Amino acid sequence: MSAAVTAPPCHSRPSPLNPNSRATPSSAGKPNAVSTTRRHLANLDRLLVKPPPLPLPVQHRKAAPTEAPGDGEATPDDRSGRGGLLNALNLSTFLPFTRKPGVDEMSPRSLAYMQRLLTLSPRLSPKGSIAGGWRRYHGEGGWEGLLDPLDHNLRRELLRYGDFVQAAYTAFHSMPSAAEAASHGQHRTLVLPDRSYRPTRSLFASSSLTIPSWAQRRSAPSWLTQRTSFVGYIAVCDNEREVRRMGRRDIAIVLRGTATCPEWAENLRASLVALTADDNDASAPKVAKGFLSLYKTPGDHVPSLSAAIVEEVKRLMEVYKGEELSITIVGHSLGASLALLAADELSACLAAACTDGTKDHRPPPPPISVVSFGGPKTGNRAFADRLQRERGVNVLRVVNAGDVVTRVPAPIAREGYVHAGGAELRLHSRDSPCLRPDAGPACCHDLEAYLHLLDGFTGSGRPFRADASRSVARLLTFQRPSVKRAYVERARVLGFEPASPRTATANGACADGQYGYLASPT
Repeated sequence: MSAAVTAPPCHSRPSPLNPNSRATPSSAGKPNAVSTTRRHLANLDRLLVKPPPLPLPVQHRKAAPTEAPGDGEATPDDRSGRGGLLNALNLSTFLPFTRKPGVDEMSPRSLAYMQRLLTLSPRLSPKGSIAGGWRRYHGEGGWEGLLDPLDHNLRRELLRYGDFVQAAYTAFHSMPSAAEAASHGQHRTLVLPDRSYRPTRSLFASSSLTIPSWAQRRSAPSWLTQRTSFVGYIAVCDNEREVRRMGRRDIAIVLRGTATCPEWAENLRASLVALTADDNDASAPKVAKGFLSLYKTPGDHVPSLSAAIVEEVKRLMEVYKGEELSITIVGHSLGASLALLAADELSACLAAACTDGTKDHRPPPPPISVVSFGGPKTGNRAFADRLQRERGVNVLRVVNAGDVVTRVPAPIAREGYVHAGGAELRLHSRDSPCLRPDAGPACCHDLEAYLHLLDGFTGSGRPFRADASRSVARLLTFQRPSVKRAYVERARVLGFEPASPRTATANGACADGQYGYLASPT
């Protein structure tokens, strides 16, 4: 009888999705994907029959006789229990139809978790101080030891930069015209999700191509064929508390992906050209002709993207002269390629400014890092080598394994395209409990899908993060065919009605007042 009965395992903590359930010893060891998904869906089923807890402040009232809570379970009125903190975050006032007699008691934590995933209200994880090692988080050493497993502080920083790009998509679509926005100096509808950063300048990209009149449809919006479009912005961290937490003042350059017809036409100009017209050497650094055109071409009323970035960064460096600075350039899709071009030029300009021959002692230029979400190949091997070795730019490529954009131009192409050197963080749609394993190319390239996968990624071969709290509302709105059917059905039962993509993007915000975004094109 000695081996027949065993003691409970030492790690017998409840499930993070359903704290009422007790961990039991398993003879199978590591759970497989099927069992994990079934258990996850079973927990969601229980959420549909539990009346939501009362929102704070709570008035003590006589409770109806209910089933006695288990060990460690917090009652709805017990604010000191395990789920007490999340009681204040429940959305019962927005889901009145769920107030029905409870058949199976659930903890407030589980219900708030599900409701939070179906709202557009972001719930960020606590910020940890990175002041002591900010250079590692900014790419010094190639992010070694931070990517796999993914460091939680780095995850938060990457998610923030990704949300900055979402804000750029929103600002672009709500812009009436490039000329009008440029005349105001700053984009009027640009609202950053992190108020620690302040936008200082809007950025515009101009195409050297013009859509002929015979190819323009009268029913198409004017912005679809305009030659110059809002493509991003520059922001600086001006919250002193956040500056102390990060250990430096960060300058962020944010660039969105392809959205207009001229930009699409430039994407198709895939021949490699030298960065400077007088460099005819076959071994010279070269980039895609279309990318360089968007980066260097000035508009009718605005300077080129290249001139605007260099001018604004130099101005900010003069404003914050003497402080510890960093420059982070983040982009998605086309914006990722433009980010590499900007990093190459900025590093050269700032290095030259520090060694201009004067006798004044000048500090070294701030480090430059590029965070790329779903970026295509931008240039040849010489360009990639110069960016990493000569310029000293740190590049982190966040890649979805199913994203075809990250593989173009194809290796069989004549031109010698390669990805810029640096670190790679590879995600996969099949790791998500929410997305279908066969998610389509539009979903695999969508920026919100990238951020959803990034929020749950813990490491290669590891399960999706159990406490991932990023909302799935945008995925249900823009990528519903790629969301698992069980999630769609349960969202419908809960009464979640996402705004239609046309309504959410045309207004630049969703119905509940939270900033929306323009679905990423593929």
